[in-house]
Amino acid sequence: MSIFTHVTVGTNDLVKARKFYDEVLGKLGFKRLADLGDNGSIWGVDKPAFFVLKPANGQPASVGNGVTVSFEAQSRAQINAFHDAALSAGGKDEGAAGTRDWAPNAYAAYARDLDGNKLAVYCFKAE
Repeated sequence: MSIFTHVTVGTNDLVKARKFYDEVLGKLGFKRLADLGDNGSIWGVDKPAFFVLKPANGQPASVGNGVTVSFEAQSRAQINAFHDAALSAGGKDEGAAGTRDWAPNAYAAYARDLDGNKLAVYCFKAE
């Protein structure tokens, strides 16, 4: 059983966000499952998991200080590809791909999307 049905981040430029996430999440095997007109899009593997939306209240999207959305990768190679794709698509580096010492076999990378949302990707499998 999963703890979440989905996670949502906001965007101020849906066209750019769609292109960014198509590229970056594609490296993890996610695909865009649905577009919600001019309001947002949904990515996942076989069910909705990650939403990028314009805020429903009509105010500009903003990031949460201390908030990180972390995706699971199946391999360290996927993490490297995710991080490279994020930077190539205009994202900002928030932590290069590499080992993390807080858990056995933890390997991760961090980046910010075009709206400043902090993203991480983790794999806990041995190299």
